[in-house]
Amino acid sequence: MQLVLAGIVIYGLAFGEPKAITNGSISLLITFVPALLERNYRIPLDPWLGLWITLAVFLHTMGSAGLYATFDWWDHLTHALSASVVAGVGYTFARGIDIHSDRIHLPREFFFVYVLVVVLAFGVLWELFEFGLDIAAEETGIQMPLAQHGLDDTVRDLMFNSVGALAVAAFGQAHLSGVAERVRESLLTGG
Repeated sequence: MQLVLAGIVIYGLAFGEPKAITNGSISLLITFVPALLERNYRIPLDPWLGLWITLAVFLHTMGSAGLYATFDWWDHLTHALSASVVAGVGYTFARGIDIHSDRIHLPREFFFVYVLVVVLAFGVLWELFEFGLDIAAEETGIQMPLAQHGLDDTVRDLMFNSVGALAVAAFGQAHLSGVAERVRESLLTGG
């Protein structure tokens, strides 16, 4: 996937496609986050978590390269998957704080609501960001790497963000607790 992303960046550079350069570069950088966490902070991530993160940005970039226009459902898939990654990060962060400090106790039920609220808030901020890019594109005439496609699209995006959040809220505690514990160990040992 990293090779395909690098190819998209090279294509963008060769043919003067700023959208390909931007989306490909940002996505490619994000794919290195799991390795950086492991190397710099000694937080070993399960290979499936690395694949989860990489797949989310890869599918978005492939969507921007034409699959959004080809398949109506591609945007729904990428929103649900990206939201699940945001939910996973939010859960891991909150759980890491919970187990790191004896003075902080977060009830198990809290995590379900917390994950939903974090993802919904992030989704709203993302849609506002896209709206701002639309305004900037209109004012400058520059094509932006992201675009909003109306109110119906925004509502649909938030709905599929909720699907990704619900999946992590429902199953995250079983699959992400180990990651939170590794984050805690890294905090205790100073990385």
